[in-house]
Amino acid sequence: MTTTHIPADEATLRQAIVEHAKRFAPAGLSQGTSGNLSVRWRSDDAEGLLITPSGVDYGSMAVPDLPLMRLDDGSWSGPLKPSSEWRFHRDIYIARPEVGAIVHAHPTHATALAVQRRELPAFHYMVAMAGGRNIRCAPYATYGTEALSHNALAALQGRRACLLANHGLITVGTDLASAFALAIEVEQLAQQYLLALATGTPVILPDDEMDRVLEAFKSYGANAQQVAATAPR
Repeated sequence: MTTTHIPADEATLRQAIVEHAKRFAPAGLSQGTSGNLSVRWRSDDAEGLLITPSGVDYGSMAVPDLPLMRLDDGSWSGPLKPSSEWRFHRDIYIARPEVGAIVHAHPTHATALAVQRRELPAFHYMVAMAGGRNIRCAPYATYGTEALSHNALAALQGRRACLLANHGLITVGTDLASAFALAIEVEQLAQQYLLALATGTPVILPDDEMDRVLEAFKSYGANAQQVAATAPR
């Protein structure tokens, strides 16, 4: 029996996807086979993405199951088909070279806002964690389509998160840990916003205050980055 050799750096990326996928349900982001994760992948002669496969329960998913897709022509290799949502993953990586990982999920509270086609306004300063004064909701389009990808890219302009109307959310990050953490943050904000709506009228922070927060957030997490940079490998 022969086995396919997986380079060490690719194996690390694959393991990160599997570990984070198994955290989807405990984190309250998605259940069963819903939602998907990807990371940017590079080799000496190509660039692409590793993505969760279509229709596979994350509890039983293994490292070799992950399809590898090229950015240039959309071709893929692996034992299982890529997620049906591969298109917006690929298009985001092409349009946003700074993005290293993408999380797409259907968490309860963010999706409750999305089915009302509501954005998350600046009711709390932590909305700025997504990169702007609000978290937009992209117009509805059928899942897996080019139209959905187009709508998501527009809603993510200048942002690291968006809602998808009647669908769920997308978050992006430099790596999978940051994209996953932001997805949890957006879901918590959505829960807080829905509670505020149910009990009164949320007070929205003015643009100048959100701009101050956005400026302050440019150095937010600097200590963690320094620790990561100096940690032994």
